[in-house]
Amino acid sequence: MAFDFLVPIKDKVLAFSELLPPQALGKNIFKHTEKKGLPVFANATVAIFGVLESRNAFEKKPEQLDVDEIRIQLYRLMTGNWNSTILDIGDVEEGNTVEDTYFVVKEIVAGLLEENIIPIVIGATQDITFPTYRAFDKIRNMVNLVSIDSRFDFGEDEELISSNSYMSRIITDKPNNLFNFSNIGYQSYFNAQEEIDLMERLFFDAYRLGDVAANISLAEPILRSSHIVSLDLRAIRASEMGMSKNFSPNGFTGREICAIARYAGISDKVSLFGIYEGENSHQAFQMVAQIIWYFIEGISFRVKEFPSSKSEDFTKFTVPTDTEELIFYKSHVTERWWVEVPSILPEHTKTNSVALLPCTEEDYLDACNQKIPERWFKAYRKGFN
Repeated sequence: MAFDFLVPIKDKVLAFSELLPPQALGKNIFKHTEKKGLPVFANATVAIFGVLESRNAFEKKPEQLDVDEIRIQLYRLMTGNWNSTILDIGDVEEGNTVEDTYFVVKEIVAGLLEENIIPIVIGATQDITFPTYRAFDKIRNMVNLVSIDSRFDFGEDEELISSNSYMSRIITDKPNNLFNFSNIGYQSYFNAQEEIDLMERLFFDAYRLGDVAANISLAEPILRSSHIVSLDLRAIRASEMGMSKNFSPNGFTGREICAIARYAGISDKVSLFGIYEGENSHQAFQMVAQIIWYFIEGISFRVKEFPSSKSEDFTKFTVPTDTEELIFYKSHVTERWWVEVPSILPEHTKTNSVALLPCTEEDYLDACNQKIPERWFKAYRKGFN
């Protein structure tokens, strides 16, 4: 069983948690220990585990990621007003081959998903996104993936999978269960024009760093329809991470990335949150801990909503445009917006229903001004290909 490969939390971390006040997270997380084994999975909300595999790093890592220091910084944070049951199930160490590690990660994630537990994966390199994606093979027919990254990570043709090319493997690997890929925070000078053109041809969504930083709420509808969120910590500016060599002077601030993590937690579709490409510095450890804290905070505010004109919780807006008639819904509970889009997904075609695409109020106002939202247009084109 894959869970047998998980290494228990080290004694130094357990000793540290014993000294914490009762309100600290470290006192309220159920831990995988050498003495007691794995915690009980029943009724758990999230499960945190580290993946120490780094052999497919695009630039070789000089040292192993210290997940224990991330744990210490996380454990010392105070719990919010949450109803979440949090597990820390230890670490996956390097297997005999990278593919061995991928297999174990895939099986662990699949096992957690089957228990309706949200995995929080702390990985040394972002190629770990690939086995977490493959874990959905028997869980969902089609998957939406959001990457918070300064790069698209497509790589070159025939390039072996690495932390800079894992998306090419996801797109081409069979079975292809990827329905949509969205990037939040790309920086143009890190991406070849061919990659930007490929995003357009595949009708994927890409949002530049400047646009999202100027209006952080743009990230919310993107994350609302996502099942997997993969965060490359190099999307955060170097000064925020206490790093200089492998991090850029431009990127998200700590406040912005924590807001994005909270949006990811609020989405009732997000089933996995991965945090990758961290390096060893006290400031970076704190940043990762706070990102995890805000993600769990978001989970506590989840509201399951399904827009319908028959529900008193929603208002339906019909907007005629020159080419299409767009149907929008606004929730009175959360004030979130959706727009109807024709779909080719089996669950919609069998019932002759439409898909509901999360959107913003600005999308509705644009439609009122005869400007069809770009995300709607891409989803529409994808539905008829």
